Amino acid sequence: MLKVLVVDDQASVRTALELLFEVNNIPVTTADSPEAALDLVAREDIGLVIQDMNFRRDTTSGEEGVELMRRIRKLDPDIPIVLITAFTSLEMAVRLVKEGANDYLAKPWDDDKLITVARNLLRMRALQQENLRLTWQGVRARRELQARFDLCDLVYESAPMHDVVSLAVKVSSSNVPVLITGPNGCGKEKLAEIVFANSRRKGKPFVRVNSGGLHDNLIDAELFGAEAGAFTGATKTRIGRFEEADGGTLFLDEIGNLSSNAQMKLLRVLQTGEFQRLGSNVTRKVDVRVISATNADLPKAIEEGAFREDLFFRLNVIEISIPALRDRTADILPLATHFIASMAKAEGVEVPCLSEDAEQLLQAHEFPGNVRELENKIKRAFLVRSGKVIRGEDLGLTTQASVPPPAKPVSQAQPPATNGAKDPEQAEIESALIEARGVVSRAAAQLGLSRQALYRRMERLGIEMERRPK
Repeated sequence: MLKVLVVDDQASVRTALELLFEVNNIPVTTADSPEAALDLVAREDIGLVIQDMNFRRDTTSGEEGVELMRRIRKLDPDIPIVLITAFTSLEMAVRLVKEGANDYLAKPWDDDKLITVARNLLRMRALQQENLRLTWQGVRARRELQARFDLCDLVYESAPMHDVVSLAVKVSSSNVPVLITGPNGCGKEKLAEIVFANSRRKGKPFVRVNSGGLHDNLIDAELFGAEAGAFTGATKTRIGRFEEADGGTLFLDEIGNLSSNAQMKLLRVLQTGEFQRLGSNVTRKVDVRVISATNADLPKAIEEGAFREDLFFRLNVIEISIPALRDRTADILPLATHFIASMAKAEGVEVPCLSEDAEQLLQAHEFPGNVRELENKIKRAFLVRSGKVIRGEDLGLTTQASVPPPAKPVSQAQPPATNGAKDPEQAEIESALIEARGVVSRAAAQLGLSRQALYRRMERLGIEMERRPK
């Protein structure tokens, strides 16, 4: 369990604070010197340091406290620190906060306030450690998946996408049909490649068909093939896509756009595995696994009579749904960086970096076109950039949503906002800022975000602070 470490050269102060925390059921340990404090920080599970500013009776400058704080920060950059001194000074307080202190209290302190501050900072520290644990757990899970399976160079970091990929590789070894759903440009074909690459049919044909482009007059020839002379212009025997994919996998993209006639013909071959080439009476049989994909709402299309229910059940033995990019924002910057590196490699040039304003625009954009739109925006920026940095104006992006009016500065004394109409994400961020006493880096740790990512969200939601750390 996390402990409070009290550092003070006066035994009376250490005893008073030790009793205060014990009475309030908060684990506590004490040190009478900077050296003893550093040893405890290195050895024990310290969740909060409460330290004096001076450790010699003839010293009142506070420099000893600043030095101790710096040394603690080297050992543990994220540990909360509260400073206590008998010499109050606004100038000194500002300096210490800039140095990294979470709070500054004067002797004699207010017991209730100190306990409230301590509990908030201990809770923040615990959440920070849990978020860090979950983050590394996610990293390990992705690495384990990459070590065991061929992910076809898929780039992602978000938990929702990890769940999608995990399901894809889990069902890849079977021969059952898979239906991949999701909005346009979200990566359905890439996921189909992953299913195929980890299947027992790997090394066999992987045939792609744009179902939406199949015209009724050509569907038989396209899917099942045609004998020479079967129709005007058919001078040679043509092998259809099913025959081409025999032993392997057939990927039917945009399956929701098939006409009723095409649906009927597809259903027949899926049921029997048999077909005839156009112009032939010879029945052929193939062994094909079908992976299909659509951005359409097929259950709704069935209700409206636009899609056959029996075909839907044939295709949808396993359904994998890919979320929109706006619902997995943790993937935006890794994907952007990947696209930039790929283009730089193709051009044989040094890899440019994204400026902070470019990152902010990318994170704030809704990306209705999903990963495909992101890739196109990065291509544009790569081509129009000046120098080694891609800036916000290079992307050609604007935020779609208007931002709400700025929120009032937060402080420890303010309760969380209770406006029922407030955006849930905004309410969560403001609550974290309140608990972090306005320290953005601490609120970011509590939310499991980088400080830059939290700033981007604050700007998108219109949350303003009177003073932000530089």
